[in-house]
Amino acid sequence: MAVFVVRRLVVSLFILLVSTVLMFGLIANSGDPLADLRTNTSPNKATLIAHRIEVLHLDQPVPQRYVSWLGRTSACVVPGQECDLGKTVRGQDVTALLGQAIVSTLRLVTASLVLAIILGVTVGIVSALRQYSGFDYTITFSAFLFYSLPVFWVAVLLKQYLAIDVNNWYADPRIGLPVAIALAVASGLLWGAVLGGDARRKWLVRLVAAAATFGVLEYLSLVNWFERPSLGPVLITVLSFGVAVGITALVSGLKRRGVLYSALVTAGIGSLVQLFVTGFIQQATWASYLNLFLLALSAVAVAVGVGWALGGLDKPQAIRGAVLTALATGLFIVVDVLLRNLPGYARLVNGRVFATTGAETPNLDGTFWQTQLDLLTHLVLPMMAIMLISYASYSRYSRASMLEVMGQDYVRTARAKGLTERTVVMRHAFRNALIPLTTLAAVDFGVLVGGAIITETVFARPGMGSLFIAGLGPPPDPNPVMGFFLVVALSVVLFNMLADIAYAYLDPRIRLG
Repeated sequence: MAVFVVRRLVVSLFILLVSTVLMFGLIANSGDPLADLRTNTSPNKATLIAHRIEVLHLDQPVPQRYVSWLGRTSACVVPGQECDLGKTVRGQDVTALLGQAIVSTLRLVTASLVLAIILGVTVGIVSALRQYSGFDYTITFSAFLFYSLPVFWVAVLLKQYLAIDVNNWYADPRIGLPVAIALAVASGLLWGAVLGGDARRKWLVRLVAAAATFGVLEYLSLVNWFERPSLGPVLITVLSFGVAVGITALVSGLKRRGVLYSALVTAGIGSLVQLFVTGFIQQATWASYLNLFLLALSAVAVAVGVGWALGGLDKPQAIRGAVLTALATGLFIVVDVLLRNLPGYARLVNGRVFATTGAETPNLDGTFWQTQLDLLTHLVLPMMAIMLISYASYSRYSRASMLEVMGQDYVRTARAKGLTERTVVMRHAFRNALIPLTTLAAVDFGVLVGGAIITETVFARPGMGSLFIAGLGPPPDPNPVMGFFLVVALSVVLFNMLADIAYAYLDPRIRLG
């Protein structure tokens, strides 16, 4: 493995070197960086031109300029050296500008990619297991629809029908009877398609799901939940135990009592602890990031201990189930705190809880959690625009990969041995179906980092996209463009190497050396 990593790093270094040479040559010959100053009528025109020539090293030939840029850039990967990516045509430090832009872009790309993978793979697997059903046809149609839509048009639709309409609805947040009926019918159809079965079972699931959805919506409207939203201790407890059962069913099956008891005990501990930590978390400040991290680390440590103590012969699976349950319970607590802070945040932004432009509200004077809500609400729309299109790819790839794996000899052998369907799907098929998806995810991250330009432009997010567009000019600005290209190239190379390493974990037959 070490030899493989070293060899890949050396090859990646040469790839980066050649690509930066080509990119630097293209941007250096794409236009005149002094074009705007040549038409300048100010009396200090000559001084301005001389200063820009000095800042951008325009008095040197292109090869010498590249060597100089490469020498300064290489300091970014040497410990103890100051990173210097040069200056813009206006004399701004590119390293500082890129550092701010990377945070915004990576936050958007990472959230979009993680959600797209989770949603796309889950839906694709279910679609493969329900092949040629109504659910499969619906998912196939929606995937091709989302994949064919241009991202800027999706962004406009999200602005109109999610941001503007939901913000208007939030002024008087009540769900009318027609909307409740429509949502109940949609829920019934969805759950009936997902759970499958014969016609009698499908109709029973549809009726139960529709009735439950309608009842929950009517209850929430009756108690004015949308005006004062929260999960509350009771709902957090119910969700925690439900997640514990669901995780156990996926990890080992409900017949493994040690795994089930570990997850349930962890859910019970989390339900009790929430009564004491919710108030502390509610009062969190910027200095409390470390405390929140320590709380999460403590929850994982307790879950590991519970899984070890109660797991019996299934200790690895029990620990895995307990840790996932603990993380889910912690997530429910955080969501509860965010929901409790939503009314206060809505007053700060005049009821416009879904932002359509920017990365944050300027000069927002709110609490720690209201600031987090502000970052989240500014992230929702661009994240959904990217996620919907990426989801289509992952759902199609995961469906095709799962169908191919389910037809393999080892899967038929596993069924012939009498293994349960859960074991066949989760342990034998699902893991092997993930192998092609690792390549897609690795490439997709670099593509999204570079392709978020359109989304950031539509939503006016100050990220790498705006930095890149400004660098294209006029006048052309080489250093910001090279900084953008360097981040994208490093992302592609790094994540492709991580994908190759992940192959060895997903399939032990693959040996890297």
